[in-house]
Amino acid sequence: MGPPHVQEVPAVTTTPQAVRRASTRRSTTPPDPARGLLPAAEPVRLLDPAGTPLPARADYPEPPTEALAELYRRMVIGRRFDVQATALTKQGRLAVYPSSRGQEACQVGAMLALRDTDWVFPTYRESMALVSRGLDPVEVLTLLRGDWHCGYDPAARRTAPQCTPLATQCVHAAGLAYGEAYQGRDTVALAFIGDGATSEGDFHEGINFAAVFKAPVVYFVQNNRYAISVPLSRQTAAPSLAYKGVGYGVASEQVDGNDPVAVLAVLNRAVAHARAGNGPFLVEAHTYRMEPHTNADDATRYRDGAEVDAWRDRDPIARLETYLRERGVLDEAVVAAVAAEAEEYAADLRARMNAQPTVDPLSLFDHVYAEPTPQLVEQREQVRAELAAAEQEGDA
Repeated sequence: MGPPHVQEVPAVTTTPQAVRRASTRRSTTPPDPARGLLPAAEPVRLLDPAGTPLPARADYPEPPTEALAELYRRMVIGRRFDVQATALTKQGRLAVYPSSRGQEACQVGAMLALRDTDWVFPTYRESMALVSRGLDPVEVLTLLRGDWHCGYDPAARRTAPQCTPLATQCVHAAGLAYGEAYQGRDTVALAFIGDGATSEGDFHEGINFAAVFKAPVVYFVQNNRYAISVPLSRQTAAPSLAYKGVGYGVASEQVDGNDPVAVLAVLNRAVAHARAGNGPFLVEAHTYRMEPHTNADDATRYRDGAEVDAWRDRDPIARLETYLRERGVLDEAVVAAVAAEAEEYAADLRARMNAQPTVDPLSLFDHVYAEPTPQLVEQREQVRAELAAAEQEGDA
């Protein structure tokens, strides 16, 4: 008997095309295009409203104790500044003042998350943030006093002028951040945005440009529930404003804006994300402005006292103070010392703002045009003649 018959098996030739077809057959679930972009279903929170710590999160580690102690100090001083600025408005020392009382965690937390070499693009409501960054409060209030300039040197302080037109700072931040990255610098730009500004075209243009060119920008939306008198429900049907980043391919997150620990933790991650070259990051902070839109606004026309009282119970300063007391970081002596520092800060601001500024009426015509027009020259000479005539009458 001969050897058993062995059927020959033809060799299998594996081609790249065959591998791709096999891989396609095995993969039944397509990749999620929104993976890594979607915010948490609920705002990130590390402290409950009473200041009790919640379970730790690996994705948002708690900032160091020293940073939280400094956050508390700057928030207390920032609130005292805000109260003093509001009083100066009532005394006629400021033309207008948009208060940020109640938003201290956002205002100060954003500044602590940045380096001095980073850039800030504020709105008109960010006076507290700017003094927290170390700018002279009198210079910060210069624009709101009615002067023609912002009071400080934007280039030297790496802080753009406070922006009154809604959302135009979003485009400015994207352009500067792209330029810095193009030159090889690891600068991050942080643009403050109100909830109403997310309905403006400039917001969408800025965030889209930043996403396409991976500009290192953090867009920080302080959702304080009202665009002047228009409630959030009349602005968007999105689950939250943080979801607006997904459509542009931008990583996004939402955070309890009255939880100072969570705000700093989320912004630390957002800034690190942008600085590492991963493109922009959108953060939405759920917070509330306790005061009217500005001193010219009557907030009782569109919101009731019960709503304001409910948010008063979520005070970010009291929340952090309770937590730091429980950890032994704060005691009565430290709290009293910070309060005294805040009062001294307010007294210095009050004294300097109460000094009558010396102004030259003819400066009204400066910087209107690079080359003054004949009409402007004529108007300037007319004012000069009137001033001279008034001076002669006074000497007579």
